[in-house]
Amino acid sequence: MSQELSSEQIRKALQGISVPPQPQIMVDLQMEQLMPNPDLKAIAKLISQDPGLSGALLKIVNSPYFGLANKVSSIQRAVNLLGCNSVINIINAQSIRGEMSDETIVTLNRFWDTAQDVAMTCLTLAKRVGIQAVDEAYALGLFHNCGIPLMLKRFPHYMSVLEEAYASTTAERRVVDTENRLLNTNHAVVGYYTARSWNLNPHLCEAIANHHNALAIFSEDSGRDSQLKNLLAILKMAEHICGCYRVLGGQTEDHEWHVVRPYVLDYIGLSEYDYETLKESIRELGVG
Repeated sequence: MSQELSSEQIRKALQGISVPPQPQIMVDLQMEQLMPNPDLKAIAKLISQDPGLSGALLKIVNSPYFGLANKVSSIQRAVNLLGCNSVINIINAQSIRGEMSDETIVTLNRFWDTAQDVAMTCLTLAKRVGIQAVDEAYALGLFHNCGIPLMLKRFPHYMSVLEEAYASTTAERRVVDTENRLLNTNHAVVGYYTARSWNLNPHLCEAIANHHNALAIFSEDSGRDSQLKNLLAILKMAEHICGCYRVLGGQTEDHEWHVVRPYVLDYIGLSEYDYETLKESIRELGVG
């Protein structure tokens, strides 16, 4: 059963949310609101394509106000719990924050496009390789780079730094190492704290923090952190399939994937042939 929230509760809950919503998603949501009987399923589908809006909903539904025993990762469940009026009020509150210059929108299109593509690919991969937490796989794909628009807001030249970071990645140098050297912080750390402010599951926050630290995670021989490894394995495969190295990093080769590929495939239990076949089948579906 849904619980309606007051405007003041929504305002307080949204404090700290600063990832801008995608303009076209906002237009589509506004159109859905104008319908005589807004379709919650359609609204949830639109929201699930946008990291900022999804984060806002999950922050509220996972807040102490709801007192849920377990954190929610499913956008559809969050929408159902919040109810139509509260969801519409949250959307409207986010739209006020979403004013951006045309130049910023063009730059952030790279982020929005990859976030949605990687999320769908994570979902598909999780189903294909038999990992149960498909909602969490989708959420990680959607949110793993949520620090990027915040870094761009703080550092106008950030995308050029990110491209340099992708270009210089080796077994000894991570993407985030270049960011740390040039900016004294990185998008994985910023994303981690953003995810924590959204009240996401702690292991999702940990995966966001470590999504450019996969080599160290998979090099460990211990059986611990299987939940983290499952999520990171799905994510690294999805990032490669979706060409994040090209769209975000401006590279023709995926240097990071070359480093982590043997560890990821060995962990998941896929041969090179199996992975290439899986990658092609996902691309044929138009997902990646």
